[in-house]
Amino acid sequence: MHKGKKYVDSAKTIDRSKLYDPAEALATVVSTAKAKFDETIELHVKLGVDSRHADQQVRGAIVLPHGTGKNVRVAVFAKGAKADEALAAGADIVGAEDLMERIQKENFFEFDVVIATPDMMGLVGRLGRVLGPKGLMPNPKAGTVSMDVAKAVQESKAGKIEYRLDKTNIIHCPIGKASFGAEKLQDNFDALMGAIIKAKPAAAKGQYVRSCVVASTMGPGVKVNAAKLMA
Repeated sequence: MHKGKKYVDSAKTIDRSKLYDPAEALATVVSTAKAKFDETIELHVKLGVDSRHADQQVRGAIVLPHGTGKNVRVAVFAKGAKADEALAAGADIVGAEDLMERIQKENFFEFDVVIATPDMMGLVGRLGRVLGPKGLMPNPKAGTVSMDVAKAVQESKAGKIEYRLDKTNIIHCPIGKASFGAEKLQDNFDALMGAIIKAKPAAAKGQYVRSCVVASTMGPGVKVNAAKLMA
């Protein structure tokens, strides 16, 4: 895979054999984010669990102190008064059967988060095949299946992110934009890592945080000293 000149130049400033303290790692990532757009800073955490086992799942949601820097488009499945509440709270799209049809027939996906009231989950369940692979299926653990739709919409808009393991037992999450600067990114990093550590399954054995890397959209990864995170 060809790497651009900016990537190669940035990679030269990073010591690949070193485990950086979080503050230094984030400052380094910000300094290497040289694209013409405001790059997203992502956190990648490999955990010592086996996601194939139900008792070793790590999943949840958290509102980052400074948000993600992204304009989050929220779709809500609700009817009646709950639909009105969702609209009043700032939802971008609200519907029921009509919204399901748009998604099925028009391949409509102009949204980043899907929220549903519990009574709508029978309907939303029919969209599992298309919402699931995109990571958009509402889930009670993530707070996206709720009767309090106003709160769910407001949290999503404020920068609530969902974290969960992929098939290789790694969590990938955005923690902000390069323009945030190292301090705000550190606040978001600390909040997310705190939530992941708190979510450690009782069945997890051995070293929980195996590795931790922060990287910008177009830049190289910087390894973070995971041992310090668990101290």
